[in-house]
Amino acid sequence: SLVVLFGATAGAYGAKLGSDERELILLVWQVVDLHSKKVGTLHKSLVKADNLDLSDQCREVSGLTPEGLGKAEPLDRVLQQFSQLVSSDLKVLGRSSYTLCSDGQLLIRQVLHPETSKKNFLLSDCFYSFYDLRKEFHTCYPSSAAVKDQTIKTMAEYLGLGTDEAEEDFGVWQVKTMVAIIFSMLSEGCNHVFTEPETVKYKYETGPCSKSETVDSETVIRARGLPWQSSDQDIARFFKGLNIAKGGVALCLNSQGRRNGEALVRFVNSEQRDLALERHKHHMGSRYIEVYKATGEEFLKIAGGTSNEVAQFLSKENQVIIRMRGLPFTATQEDVLGFLGPECPVTGGKEGLLFVKYPDGRPTGDAFVLFSCEEYAQNALKKHKEILGKRYIELFRSTAAEVQQVLNRYMSTPLIPTLPTPIIPVIPPPYTIATGSIRDCVRLRGLPYTAGIDDILEFMGDATGDIKPHGVHMVLNQQGRPSGDAFIQMKSADKAFMVAQKCHKKMMKDRYVEVFQCSGEEMNFVLMGGTLNRSGLSPPPCKLPCLSPPAYAAFQTAAVIPAEAAALYQPQALLPTTRTPQASAAAPTVTYYPAQAAQLYMNYTAYYPSPPVSPTTVGYIAAPPGAVAAAATATHTPILPQPGALVRMQGLPYNTGMKEILSFFQGYQYAPDDYNGLIQLSDQARSVLQAPKEWVCL
Repeated sequence: SLVVLFGATAGAYGAKLGSDERELILLVWQVVDLHSKKVGTLHKSLVKADNLDLSDQCREVSGLTPEGLGKAEPLDRVLQQFSQLVSSDLKVLGRSSYTLCSDGQLLIRQVLHPETSKKNFLLSDCFYSFYDLRKEFHTCYPSSAAVKDQTIKTMAEYLGLGTDEAEEDFGVWQVKTMVAIIFSMLSEGCNHVFTEPETVKYKYETGPCSKSETVDSETVIRARGLPWQSSDQDIARFFKGLNIAKGGVALCLNSQGRRNGEALVRFVNSEQRDLALERHKHHMGSRYIEVYKATGEEFLKIAGGTSNEVAQFLSKENQVIIRMRGLPFTATQEDVLGFLGPECPVTGGKEGLLFVKYPDGRPTGDAFVLFSCEEYAQNALKKHKEILGKRYIELFRSTAAEVQQVLNRYMSTPLIPTLPTPIIPVIPPPYTIATGSIRDCVRLRGLPYTAGIDDILEFMGDATGDIKPHGVHMVLNQQGRPSGDAFIQMKSADKAFMVAQKCHKKMMKDRYVEVFQCSGEEMNFVLMGGTLNRSGLSPPPCKLPCLSPPAYAAFQTAAVIPAEAAALYQPQALLPTTRTPQASAAAPTVTYYPAQAAQLYMNYTAYYPSPPVSPTTVGYIAAPPGAVAAAATATHTPILPQPGALVRMQGLPYNTGMKEILSFFQGYQYAPDDYNGLIQLSDQARSVLQAPKEWVCL
C-alpha cells in the first residue's frame, strides 16, 4: 500500500518549499491499495505552528488564516493522529504495511525532518522511506518533462486528467490528482511497479577518508558560521533529512589548530547537495549558517589522510571521538586511562588512544580517544579542565576529519623550522625614522580601527602642513591589524607641542584620541614594545610575545621597522636556507622602498618585533632584481663568513648563561673566537631584550 501525502508550510510553496525555514501548517493524506486499486478515507489536518504569521503566498494559495490555525493541534499530536488513522484505513483494506508517496522530496527532506529535529521529537520509521512520485512518473513515462520540472499539474496534463483545481479545497485536489496519476501508472498500458523507494539515513556514520579517494565536487558544500563547540553530529542534525556520505563532515581548523566556525560536508549525490544549498542562512540555535558550494579538492585537503596509524585508529566505526588537549608531555597511556576512570571506558583500552606527536616523536600535548557510546563520551566531557599531573586538561568532541587535520598539521612540521628570507626591509635615507632626543614627534592613541591617513590628516587640521614628508607612521598589532596607534613626525618640537595641546582628546569619528608629544627615540622605544603616556616612558618588557602569522594579508602597503630594531633582524644572523654550490656567492639583502612612497604622506606600517631570530612571517616587499644587481657590487661585512655553521637553540631557561651553553655543546667543535658575542646587537636592542628565550650560537 501507498500513503499519498501532501503538505504545506506557512511560507514558500512549490519549488521553494522548506527553503525559508517556515513551519508545517497542513497535512493531507490518503491510503491507496496497489493490488485492489482501492482507496481509504481522505484526511486533511491543520497544524498549529509556533509562528502563525503566514506569508502572502501562503494566504493566497491555501486560503488559510491564523485564526483557523490557532485552533489546530501541534505537529507532534497531528503525527500521532496520522499513524492511528493510517493503521485504521489499512485494516479496512486488509493490509498491514505501507510506504509514503509524496510529490517530490521537499516535504519529507526539507520540512518534516528538519522541523521535528529542531522540536526534539522523533519521526516514526515510515518517514525514513518514501516514493518520489515525480521520479516514478518519469520512469514510467520517459518522454515526459524532466523530474525537476514536474509538478502535479504538469503530470495530470500529460495524462489528460481533467480535474479542476478550483473545485476542491487546497490539498484535497493535490492528493486526489496524485491518486489518479498512480492509478494511470498501474493501468495495463504501463503496469508500473514501485520497487526502489528513496531513503533517509537514520544517523550520520563516521569514518576515515583517504587522500587517494576521488570526491565529486558536485557533492560538497561549505558551511560557515558554526558555533565553535559544534560537532559532526550537530552538523548532521542541521542537515537532517539529507544523506551525508560516510565520514562526510570535516570541521575546519585555523592556524592555531582550533575550529574556525567552518565545515566541509560531502553528500551522497548532487541532488542531496542541491537540497543542502537551499538551507542557506537556516539556523543552528540562535546562529544562522551560510551554505556555499565547495570542491572535492577542498574536502580532501581537510579530511584526507595518508597515515596508516590514523586509518587503523579510525577503522572502528560508529565511535564517539573526544579530543584531549594540554596533556603533560610525560603523560602515558596508563595516565590517560586513569584520568578518564572506569565510568568512561575507552574502546579497546590502549588501542582507543591516539597521541599526536611531532615527526621526531616528541609529544604535542594532544590526544584523541574513542568511546563506544554517547553515555561514555558525556562522562568524559564532564572531566573538562580537571587536573592531570600539574596541568588542567581540555576535552572536546571531535571528528574523524579533525583527527586527520591535526595529524597532518603536526606531521608536516619541520624538525627545525625554516626561517623566511630577511623580514621587513629598512627605509633608506632620507626616509629613516628619527632617533634623536628632540621631541618633534607626536603619538596618537585610541584611533578608530577603521581610521586611515585621510582621517588623520583631517584630524590634524591646519597642522597638516607642519608634518614632515613621509612622517605619518601607522602601527599594526601582533595580528597585523590596526592597533589604534600612530606616530607623526613634525617639522619642529614647537609644532609638535602645539599639536599635542590643540588635538589632545579631540574626537575622530565616535572616539576621542589622545595626543602625546615625544621624541624619535621614544617613538622607536614604543615600537619595540614600551609604553608612553603623559607621565613618561616605560621600558618594554623583557619577553615579547611570539607572533603567529596572520591567515590573510591585512594591508597591501610595505611593512617597515625602525633602523634600531633592524639590528634584531640582520639577515646574516638568521638560519640560512639550503644553498646550492652555485648560490654560495649570493648577493646580500638589499634595502628597498616601494614605489608608493612618492605620495607626500606615506601610510607605511610598523610591527612589534618578536624575540631575536624569531621574526614573524607577515608580508614584506622583496627588492626588485635591478636593485639586487646594483647592490651586489657594494661592500658588506658578513657576520657569518661560513654559511651553514649556525644552530638555533629554542626553549632555553631564562637564567641560562654562557657556561651552560658551552657545557651543553661539549664534545662538538665551535668557533672559539666568536662565542662571546652570540648575536651582534646594538646597545639599545640589548637593553630591550635582557633575557632572550632563543639564542643563536656560533
